[in-house]
Amino acid sequence: MPLAGGQLTGNTSAPNIALSFTRSGAVESPLQTPFDLFGKVALITGAYRGLGFAIAQGLARAGATVVLNGRRQDALDAAVGLLSAQGLGASTAVFDVTDREEIGSAVAQINERFGHIDILFNNAGIQRRGPLVDFPQAQWDEIIATNLSAPFAVSQAVLPGMISRKSGKIVHIASLMSELARPGVVPYTAAKGGVRQLTRGMAVELAPHNIQVNAIAPGYFATEMNRALIDDAEFNAWVSKRTPAGRWGEPDELAGLAVFLASSASNYMTGQMLVIDGGMSVAL
Repeated sequence: MPLAGGQLTGNTSAPNIALSFTRSGAVESPLQTPFDLFGKVALITGAYRGLGFAIAQGLARAGATVVLNGRRQDALDAAVGLLSAQGLGASTAVFDVTDREEIGSAVAQINERFGHIDILFNNAGIQRRGPLVDFPQAQWDEIIATNLSAPFAVSQAVLPGMISRKSGKIVHIASLMSELARPGVVPYTAAKGGVRQLTRGMAVELAPHNIQVNAIAPGYFATEMNRALIDDAEFNAWVSKRTPAGRWGEPDELAGLAVFLASSASNYMTGQMLVIDGGMSVAL
């Protein structure tokens, strides 16, 4: 099914779990817990690797139908293959999160195929490092567009359906840099600080529609985006020493929190940013 900038594809089969039926013949969830995502459709941006993939994997394991977004079909196909090997179904939607036309087309086609989008994870993000004094304007614009404007735009695209159904979960991926700061990443820090306030503003406005908006603020996780830092022996050692847990986070350690925020277990939580950083932000 073609999209602007790509295609919606993939295996949409549910996890290999036993199903039960009501007397009317409707399928019931086999999980029956507050963390059950059976029957829910989740769109995760930037989901072909790293934290985005870990989130998609966690949601799929909880029973959700997941749609992985990225800009490259081959990368998304590889991610779907990894999920399929675990008996987890997934679809893909290739679109640029900084292009409103592509976003609108993709969301429309996801709605057409699945009927609704219940859960949105705004995970796509980029990092550019350099001293503030001569940081290129073009790179500033790129960071703000991807890390702050895109969550706003993708959220806008899914909201009409959520509002009409009076139900929805939106989760932004913020950062430890939403709260703290380091030299060399001023634009990223500004964008992620904006994500925290975006979360709060959206939560207040959308609460009357029974839509919860929260954020996850990861600390230092071993992802491809952090590859340069991981390969820097001095910085790598500093992270391990500075973090009370004594190590970097692994992407799959984010999955449980993602499932919580996507599920009915968090129905009375909105406007919050939950930090997951091995204790770094609370240690002197």
